[in-house]
Amino acid sequence: MPLEIVRHDITKMKVDAIVNAANTSLKMGGGVCGAIFRAAGVHELQQACEKHGECKVGEAVLTDGLTLAAKYIIHTPGPIWRGGSHQEATLLKASYNNSLELAKNHQCESIALPLISTGIYGYPKEEALQIAVSTISSFLLHHDMLVYLVVFDKSSFGLSQKLFSSIHQFIDEHYVEEVESTFARNREEHFIWECRQEVEIFQQDQLKEAASSLVNLLDQLDESFSERLLRLIDEKEMTDVETYKRANIDRRLFSKIRNGDDYTPKKKTTIAFAVALKLTVEETMELLAAAGYTLSRSNKFDVIIEYFIQHANYNIHEINEALFAFDQPLLGA
Repeated sequence: MPLEIVRHDITKMKVDAIVNAANTSLKMGGGVCGAIFRAAGVHELQQACEKHGECKVGEAVLTDGLTLAAKYIIHTPGPIWRGGSHQEATLLKASYNNSLELAKNHQCESIALPLISTGIYGYPKEEALQIAVSTISSFLLHHDMLVYLVVFDKSSFGLSQKLFSSIHQFIDEHYVEEVESTFARNREEHFIWECRQEVEIFQQDQLKEAASSLVNLLDQLDESFSERLLRLIDEKEMTDVETYKRANIDRRLFSKIRNGDDYTPKKKTTIAFAVALKLTVEETMELLAAAGYTLSRSNKFDVIIEYFIQHANYNIHEINEALFAFDQPLLGA
């Protein structure tokens, strides 16, 4: 997927470029900066940085990746949090934008970025996350690149507490554990057993009729997932590009779906398209059915998706932030 939030060590990301949350003097610091210097080689990376001298807050410079798996390291000093009235948001947005533009100018197809300024620089994590995601998603509307937003652990992740609590309450009210339905299943099984004799007799009578009508049934099959998706795109008066960008779907995958009538996507990909097209719960169920899926109250992932659709929140990146916070798969492909 074009934008993915991952819990990982950024120094071990196998991408074209990683971003270092640097200081303006481009010297080894703590946190992410110190980890990158140690992984790349302290002396060698310091020499490479000294060629640039200094770097202003919000700007970005590039060095070789040295011993890292990444080809390049992009260094950008984020702003120090001073209450929010000293252009911190503008400067933080510039750090992300300039890093992405520098990667694009060096033909990078993939990049990994940390949550800049959220460590010792003290930027509030929730606000920093919102700026990171909105800036990256705006960039991806106009450019093709795989972007990973890397967090080391949940404590460094800044999902809105209000949103987290609201989703948690929705899950508590709607999520049904499989074990809770054991009695209902047993009752259904008993009913099925009582009816089995009648069903077997009935089936014998129906076999011949079913065989003779099979050809007619095949002729009346519902439209495929690809056909339904393309019809919905036309009905919503959206372009292909707008659709797969909003769905956080890779352009090459969308091309496969468009050109393959028998293509069956993953469930999370199907839901991503439903979000992009701003479908209702009922419309989402119909699109899922075309791909052979459904939404279930015994699946926490499904309940979270239903929460966002019911609240008409179709921001796929905000949905993915919530899914990440609840340890669920992310939407897109």
